[in-house]
Amino acid sequence: MGTRGRAVRRGALPWAAPLYVGVLQFGAYATGRLPGRRRAELLRAHSTNVANLRAGRWGTLATSAAFVEEPLPAVYGAALLATLGTAEARWGAGRAAGVFAAGHVGASLLVYAGLRARRGSCSGGTARAVDVGASYGFCATLGALAATVPHRGARLAAVGALLVPAAVPVVRRGRTFTDAGHLAALALGMAMGATGVAGADFGHRARRLGAALRGNSGAGKGSRGRDLAGPAGGAAGVRRDRVTAEVV
Repeated sequence: MGTRGRAVRRGALPWAAPLYVGVLQFGAYATGRLPGRRRAELLRAHSTNVANLRAGRWGTLATSAAFVEEPLPAVYGAALLATLGTAEARWGAGRAAGVFAAGHVGASLLVYAGLRARRGSCSGGTARAVDVGASYGFCATLGALAATVPHRGARLAAVGALLVPAAVPVVRRGRTFTDAGHLAALALGMAMGATGVAGADFGHRARRLGAALRGNSGAGKGSRGRDLAGPAGGAAGVRRDRVTAEVV
């Protein structure tokens, strides 16, 4: 019964991914109709920039993923939908959303910590920059899918195909803090995929681990845990939608 329910859930058509992408597009068109100054104020108020986080506006860690400065281009929107939809179909809406949120929030906090550590980068426009979009969560989901490709050779190729293009902007002159954020989000997603945090059978593996630990405590040092290798996955393309361009 439990196995059948899990298979049905994983086989169901994604609904959360299309809803989220639709909300992003609708919101972009709606904010685009606002006067320029009002629109800029709205986006800045929901940005995960240094000024907001330093002032304790931690809610922007969530709301920044609900806004984009411009409507998503067709290619990027399709890639975002395909990636999030694939993750939802394989892992379920809740776990896919968790990977997206962990990458978005985690990368935002890492960027914030890095900018705070570099005091010279926290002044002027950088501290109050517009920093909204889905790209951190997108990168994290891509990374998790790449890290769960079943065949080792294909998995290494997928990971490399994502890491190299994401790392190049970070090492060049004139990089922006969002370049670092995309790389951080990608690495976080890959870590989640490699450790099995992303996956539809995570709960089952967690129960197995709990049983193994209980058995180990009862049977002594002779008991051993089991492997927690991640489930199968895939990868897709990525385009940045973060709108900041300040050099750090």
